[in-house]
Amino acid sequence: MTDTPEPTAAPNQPQTGSYTYAQAGVSIAAGNALVRAIAPLARATRRPGADADLGGFGGMFDLKAAGFTDPLLVAANDGVGTKLKLAIDWNRHEGVGIDLVAMCVNDLIVQGAEPLFFLDYYASGALDAAVAERVVASIAEGCKMAGCALIGGETAEMPGMYADGDYDLAGFCVGAVERSNVLTGREIAPGDVMLGLASSGVHSNGFSLVRRLAADRGWKLDRPALFDQDRLLIDHLMAPTRIYVESLLPLLRDRRIKGLAHITGGGLLENIPRVLPGGVHAVVDADAWEQSRLMAFLQAQGAIEPEEMARTFNCGIGMVVIVSSDEAEAVTAALTASDETVHTIGRIEAGTHGCTVRGSAGTWSARADWTATHG
Repeated sequence: MTDTPEPTAAPNQPQTGSYTYAQAGVSIAAGNALVRAIAPLARATRRPGADADLGGFGGMFDLKAAGFTDPLLVAANDGVGTKLKLAIDWNRHEGVGIDLVAMCVNDLIVQGAEPLFFLDYYASGALDAAVAERVVASIAEGCKMAGCALIGGETAEMPGMYADGDYDLAGFCVGAVERSNVLTGREIAPGDVMLGLASSGVHSNGFSLVRRLAADRGWKLDRPALFDQDRLLIDHLMAPTRIYVESLLPLLRDRRIKGLAHITGGGLLENIPRVLPGGVHAVVDADAWEQSRLMAFLQAQGAIEPEEMARTFNCGIGMVVIVSSDEAEAVTAALTASDETVHTIGRIEAGTHGCTVRGSAGTWSARADWTATHG
């Protein structure tokens, strides 16, 4: 899990005699202790195709053992963004690993791919093994939720690169899909229905705006939220990104889904068109689901116009599922049985490639009927 870190900073004061890595600010012993601590966490994520222990120079995966016959590999990498800063400032490290995994595996599933294995990169100026272990435990938890194996990674200790207490995360995930089951979106056609799967909160996008609002409005993050007296505001904001893999994979294998859009940066407006073929336009009806209290709070605090909400936040929808109209009811039932909250949020129409989100007066606090279009 941890390769030997490379130093990037010279000692602050000249010295004579023998130098050591520790004097440069790097603790090999701490790194080795972290590897021993996280090995059982990674071992708990084993799945068919991945059963080796950590410690080699690279991780291996056996596609044949995983049951594939003619697979295509699909890769995705991502980070958590400035949500990490809130995690660091408020000692909320347990969820960011799930965020890291979710951002990668949700991008794989939209192409029909089953996540197979995951690698992480954890970098800091000085390794705090206790914090690192909490983060990696969260990554392992996310991997278990997604059904993929944590087969390796890198822990980099780089004095001078990061402020005290800060760290950064990146994740890399590989999945596979049988060649005949690749989800391309080519079959999406006018009349198809868009189903929206509820998000668990802000997920991992838009946090630069969230943090700006927190600073400008003087939010008391360690107090109950104004809209929920039973839960701290920081806990609402740090809710981990929902992982949709388990609920979607069976439907993908049965070829009952035409297209999927993971709603990340760019919101509904910019992510839905990414999976559409030419000649069709997605029309989202914002009246079709109730805005969450958290999203309503963010909008009110920033006086954010509905059009800006639609291109900045997920607005309560973390994944859009596009199906034929005659499959909509059955797919909704199957997803609901898999503990998803499902809304019918719009339809595919003939037209210029793109997406329109529209709502009535009162929807998303709008003073009049509104429309936002991309494409």
